[in-house]
Amino acid sequence: MNQIYSLLDVILPFEWLSFEFMKNAFLAILLITPIFAILGTIIVNNRMAFFSDALGHGAFTGIAIGTVIGIFQPIWSAIVFSIAFSVLITIIKNKTKTSTDTVIGVFSSAAIALGVVLVTFGGGGATKYTSFLIGDLLSIRAQEVGLLLILAIIVIVLWIFFYNKVLLVSINLSLAKSRGINTLAVELAFTSIIAVVVTVSIQWVGLLIINSLLVLPAAAARNVSTNAKQYNIIALLVSIVSGVVGLILSYYFDTASGATIVIVSSVIYFITLALKPLNS
Repeated sequence: MNQIYSLLDVILPFEWLSFEFMKNAFLAILLITPIFAILGTIIVNNRMAFFSDALGHGAFTGIAIGTVIGIFQPIWSAIVFSIAFSVLITIIKNKTKTSTDTVIGVFSSAAIALGVVLVTFGGGGATKYTSFLIGDLLSIRAQEVGLLLILAIIVIVLWIFFYNKVLLVSINLSLAKSRGINTLAVELAFTSIIAVVVTVSIQWVGLLIINSLLVLPAAAARNVSTNAKQYNIIALLVSIVSGVVGLILSYYFDTASGATIVIVSSVIYFITLALKPLNS
């Protein structure tokens, strides 16, 4: 990492990048924002914004479970719980006639309630879990940046090989089935990846805004794009620009990085919304 830090000092000799914690946060932004953009476009296409928000609740419950049973790193129990949570929602959604938003709402409500009960059980305080609600991007360490790099590689590889199948499933489920695509398997794989990304990121981004970082860049891109290629490229650019600008602003204004990034993304979204009639 020292070589990377030195390279950043040469390429970007800015005051805000003079500290190691800012270098780690900057590298994390460069890795995590493309992941959010890639998954966000598919989330918006599949009208799953509520789903990704529910996964944040599931991740919080997983962390609470890990803490209660004494796991040293509760994040691992959170990942397992979130994947199981996403799989159950997907299976029930596909196997019953219950509306998708109802299924997600039930699971989301139950998960957050269970999480709150666990963290307050026996009169315990929930103060120590505040960081998971708000997030702290500046606390990310070098080894955790490495974890994000591995996660980014996995998501990008899956996106390259399975994007067309996921896109077809999101556009027309019946057509996808007629083409021999196992739509349930595709949905399970996609929702599981979202679960892992949300869970891993929640400690730095925060439960309250994780969904916004996934949805806003894709929603902004959809306002001004005319084809799938533009859609993905613009979402990627919006996500990265929002992340970098938000990080810099949070440094100078001493605000929560994740929330500041969301504000920047929101501003970009409303700008693209104003431009939307020009591209209709």
